Amino acid sequence: MPALSLPILARKGVCAALLGTALLSAAPFSVTSVSARDGRNGALIGGAAAGVIGGLAVGALLNGAAPPPPPARRVYVEEEPVYVAPPPRRGPICHYERRKVWLDEVEFTYRRVEVCE
Repeated sequence: MPALSLPILARKGVCAALLGTALLSAAPFSVTSVSARDGRNGALIGGAAAGVIGGLAVGALLNGAAPPPPPARRVYVEEEPVYVAPPPRRGPICHYERRKVWLDEVEFTYRRVEVCE
């Protein structure tokens, strides 16, 4: 059974109290006959009227309560950029360079040589 909120529970309680009051005030007395000359009918009708008016007042108070505030607006907040370091190297980095290679004391040539760091 789902939990009931306070306004719903209060409204149901007030309705139950009004129903009980109406049933008790309208119930005929079987022991003695009640007549207007005894003054009891006026009290019963006055009590029923007061119960109805009080029930209407309480119902108006419960239903006239301030509405709940509107839901909060969602605001998007952009996060700061995060620096991510590059992954570590697994081995040496190699490249080719043109280097001068001496053939003898006078002549030379250029060759491609692999250089690793």
